[in-house]
Parts: sequence; C-alpha cells; structure tokens
Amino acid sequence: MIRAKEVRVIDVDGAQIGIMPIREALRLAEEKNLDLVEVAPNANPPVCRIMDFGKFRYEQSKRERENRKKQRVIDVKEIRFSPKIDTHDFQVKVKSAQKFLKDGDKVKVTVRFRGREIIHNELAKDLLLQLAKSVEDIAVIERVPKMEGRSLVMILAPKPS
Repeated sequence: MIRAKEVRVIDVDGAQIGIMPIREALRLAEEKNLDLVEVAPNANPPVCRIMDFGKFRYEQSKRERENRKKQRVIDVKEIRFSPKIDTHDFQVKVKSAQKFLKDGDKVKVTVRFRGREIIHNELAKDLLLQLAKSVEDIAVIERVPKMEGRSLVMILAPKPS
C-alpha cells in the first residue's frame, strides 16, 4: 500500500539502511520474512521500517490495555442538606462526604430550600462552609457556594496527592 517510488528504510535493529526504491525495500523485508511498514508517510522521502507487523500490533494493543487499567473515572457524588439540619445529622453527612473524597470522587453538596427558608440563605452558606472546613484536610473547594434556583450548591474535590 506504500505509494512512494523511493523510501528511507530502517532495519529491525533500528539502524538506517538508506534511501532505496520501493521494490528493493520490499525484497529486503521478504528475505527476512518480515513486513515493510510505513512509519512516517509525510517525510521526504517517506520512512519505512522492516518489522513483524503482527507482533507490533499485539504489543500496541497490550500497551493500550495497560493504560486503560491505570485510568480512574472521577464520579460526582451528591449530598443534600436542609437548612434546618441537626448537628448529629450534619456529622453523618460529613462522614459520608469524607468517605466519598477518600475514594477519589468529587462531592456536590446541595442545600435545598423549601418555602420561606430561602430568606435565610446566609445560614445555609455558613453550613456549607462549616462542612468545607471539617473536610479541609482531604478536600479543596472547587466551586464556592452559589445559588442555583431554590438550592445553594458547592462542589468539593479531593486534594491532589
């Protein structure tokens, strides 16, 4: 599938053989029972390498699988409060936030207002900042408390280790 008339050929060891016609490069690869693979098609002349293409594709897919194993998807967990939350309930929510943050997930903390509670949104803001202060050793505030409709929302992210 190589369309160029002349190519720069690289041997199996990585040593440059030189610039030669495509037929001669293919003959060299056939003598070694290997494939001629175009590595840099935009170069002038194009660069081709003599290699076992099947082995190359296998190793490449193996590397991709390894990289996928190392990836970690960060979820956003949500914790909901009411502005009239009791201290013990607040401590339970703090513990669950700490658990989520230690697992490496972000935490979206929402204070939901019902009826006339929305008048006292500064109390809810203090509540969110108190939560942030209680998890400050393992988390950073990614988004400060902000009103979204009838809710006050803050996002916490785990501290980079």
